[in-house]
Amino acid sequence: MAGRKLIGGALAACVLFGAGSALAEEVGKVGVDWVGNDIMIDAIKDPKVDGVTCHVAYFDRSVIDRLHKGNWFEDPSDSSISCRQTGPITIGDIDMSEGGEEVFKQGLSLIWKKQVVNRVYDKKNETLIYLSHSRQVQNGSAKMSVTTVPLYGQSVVWSNSKPK
Repeated sequence: MAGRKLIGGALAACVLFGAGSALAEEVGKVGVDWVGNDIMIDAIKDPKVDGVTCHVAYFDRSVIDRLHKGNWFEDPSDSSISCRQTGPITIGDIDMSEGGEEVFKQGLSLIWKKQVVNRVYDKKNETLIYLSHSRQVQNGSAKMSVTTVPLYGQSVVWSNSKPK
């Protein structure tokens, strides 16, 4: 698992190994300029929904860019997400509330800013919704990305009974 360059292994481990959170596996890294800024692509398996994998892309600022712009401890809030069925779907004990539950988070700054992926179940349309966004203590960002995994007509196994 590759983590953020600046945050450091210990802090990244604390963030990534949080209770109930999935682990990210770096599957791509695309350089975007000569100063070393990259777009990172991580694969995230939903820990409570077997057979669904999300790919999240986000911007990773280089040390040169951090020195030049003076914002040493923070990456931008931009991210993109795409989730697909990658095997037989088995749904465990997921949160059925309107707010859903956090599936993944990682630090975008040294302390306060997090990139988060939440899962919400749309019972009426039999669809899993995954939302990637940033969370901050203050000045929250409206930058987000959403993707869905339709369950209608799929052979889905529910560990608990299917919600009615």
